[in-house]
Amino acid sequence: MPTRAAVPAVRGRGPGRRSVVAGAGAAAAAATGLLGGCSSEGGGGSSGRFRAAFTAGGSQETLDPHVAPNFVDQARAKALFDTLATYDDDMSVRERLAESWESDSSGRRWRIRLRRASFHDGEPVTAEDVLYSYRRVADPKTGSPSQQLLSAVDFGDSRAAGARELTLVLKRPDFEFPMAFAGPGTEIIPAGTTGFRHPVGSGPFRYGSFKPGGVARFRRWDGHWAGGGRIGELEIVPVNEESARVNALLSGQVHYAADISGPFIDRLEEAPAVRVLTSRQATAQQVLLRTGRAPFDDPKLVEAVLLGVDREALVRVALANRGTVGNDLFGKGLRGYPPELPQRKRDVERARELVRDAGAEGLSFTLETSTVDAAWESASTLIARQLKEVGLRVTPRTRASTTYFSEIKEKGVAALNTTSTLPVSDFLQQRMRSGAARNLTGFRSGRFDELMDRARSTRDENERLGLLHRAQRIAREGSGMLVWGFSDANDGVSSSVGGLRPAVPNSHFWARFDDVELG
Repeated sequence: MPTRAAVPAVRGRGPGRRSVVAGAGAAAAAATGLLGGCSSEGGGGSSGRFRAAFTAGGSQETLDPHVAPNFVDQARAKALFDTLATYDDDMSVRERLAESWESDSSGRRWRIRLRRASFHDGEPVTAEDVLYSYRRVADPKTGSPSQQLLSAVDFGDSRAAGARELTLVLKRPDFEFPMAFAGPGTEIIPAGTTGFRHPVGSGPFRYGSFKPGGVARFRRWDGHWAGGGRIGELEIVPVNEESARVNALLSGQVHYAADISGPFIDRLEEAPAVRVLTSRQATAQQVLLRTGRAPFDDPKLVEAVLLGVDREALVRVALANRGTVGNDLFGKGLRGYPPELPQRKRDVERARELVRDAGAEGLSFTLETSTVDAAWESASTLIARQLKEVGLRVTPRTRASTTYFSEIKEKGVAALNTTSTLPVSDFLQQRMRSGAARNLTGFRSGRFDELMDRARSTRDENERLGLLHRAQRIAREGSGMLVWGFSDANDGVSSSVGGLRPAVPNSHFWARFDDVELG
C-alpha cells in the first residue's frame, strides 16, 4: 500500500482554492482501548459515542482518502470526507456533493453542478476543490483505486465555471462516466491539501485524533450539508482477530463488528443482545487462470477447469451455504449483469475429454491461496479434489496474507481471488480490458474491447446495457476468470443500535455511521 508522510495538513487556495478475549487477544484489545467498554459520554452528550471494530492495516495506515485499499480505510474516509456521488445497492449512482450532472451529445463533456456544502474549516466546497482532488486521484503516484477511471479526464481542457459548477472533458466518449463520481478513493479534499495528519474534509464527522494502526476518533460536525449526525462521537477501533471482534461486541465493548464469517455468525445469531446485518452476494469468489501463460494459454484447459469445478459443492462447503452459486461473471444481480444467463453446470466427462484433447492428462499446476479469506482453505482443497477427477493434479500453495495480492500479480498460473461489489461497467473496464493494469488473467480480446468502447460511447441506456451484456458473454468464455460463488457479507451490531441496515461494501448505506442512533 502506498504510504504518505505524517505531516500536518496543509490547506491552500492556489491559483484560484478506517475477553475482550483471553491472552494475546485481550492484550491487543487493551492496546486499542477496548477494555473500557461502550458509554454515552463524549462530545455528543446524550447522543453518545459509537464504537466500531474493523480489521486494521497496521502502522502504514493513513487518513488520505485517496489511498483506501481496506474496508477500515473506506469507513474512515466516509466519516471525514464526501464524494460527488454514491452507489445504490445495485451500484447505480445518486447524488452527494454533486447536485446534478449532464453530458453533451458526444458523451465527452460533463457539466457538474455542486450543492452548497462546506468543509470543516468553514470554507465552501468549490469546483476548484473537485478539479484538484480529481487530478490527484488520476495521478498514478497517489495510488488511488479509482486512478484508471479518472485518468480518462483531459484536465488541460477541464474548467471551473464559477464556484459551484465545472466541466470535465474526457479524452473519449463515456456515458458511464458518472460511475467514477462514487468510486472508492475519489473523495473531495480542499485544493492545495498535501498532508493528512489533521485532515479537513466535508463529511459528517470532523477529525479528533488518529494513530496509524490505532483508534480513530471523530466528532460530529453539525455543519454538514445533510445535517449533523445522531451520535456525538465515532470511534473506529482496530481489532484484527475475528474472535476478538465478536467477543468485544458480545461484551458490549463495541457497538459494531465488521466482517464476521463462519461459526462466529451462528454465535452472534444466538445472542439476544446482538443482530447480524447480512448482505447477499457481496463478494465474488474467483479462480483466476493466467491465459497468457502455459498451461492456460490453451483454451481447452481453461474450459476443462470451468467444467470440472462443482460450484454448488464449493458454496455448500467453503461458504457453509452462506452465499450464492456463481456463473463465471462478476456482479450477479447488479445493474449491467446479463439477464437469463444459463447456469454453467459441472460436466466431468466433457472436461476429461478436453484435457485429453490438450494432451494434458496428469498435468500438475499450483493454485495460489492465502488466509486472506476464511473460505479459501477449504475451497482450494475441494477444487484440487474436483479437478483430480478430470485428470488434473492441483497443489494449493498458501502465500502470506500481507503480500498475497501483490505476489499473484506476478507469480503463478492460477490463484484464488475476491472482488467486493463494484459497478459492472467499471469492473469490466479495469479488470477485463486488454492490457488493463488490474487484468490479472491476461485476457485479450479485440472484440470485447470494441464492445466496451461502443457501450461507453452509446447514449441510450438500454442499448448501452445490451452491448455490455454481449461483452460479458465473450469474457465468460475466454477470460480465465472462474466465478464459483458469491459470499455474503456479515457485520454484527448491538440490538440497542438503530439506523443501520444490511448493505454491500462500497454502497451508500455500508458503514453509514452518521445515521446511527444509540438506544
